[in-house]
Amino acid sequence: MLFEHGTYAVLTRPSADALAGQAAPVPREFGPMHVGSPAADFSVIDVGEADRWVVTGDHPDVLIHVAPDEHGGAAGTPDVAVGLHGRSKRHQDGTGLPLAHGEDARAGG
Repeated sequence: MLFEHGTYAVLTRPSADALAGQAAPVPREFGPMHVGSPAADFSVIDVGEADRWVVTGDHPDVLIHVAPDEHGGAAGTPDVAVGLHGRSKRHQDGTGLPLAHGEDARAGG
């Protein structure tokens, strides 16, 4: 499920229906940033030639997409700048939870 600010919540064990209802609690629980806690930690994955990044946090199924035009950066932008921006987006989605898009990739779903 994709939330408004670019946070993806991946449902690794979805139930039969109501995917949006299953996804919403994930960023609500793991999205808000708390200084000095694992929720403040992040890692940055450079997607290479796509010139964009994925920021991860303390939950393996919560990913944040960061495009270069979002923070004025481009190739060569320091990971810490990208990570802080991604963490901020995750916090916004975790506290507001505006679902932007949901997709069921299961066979027949």
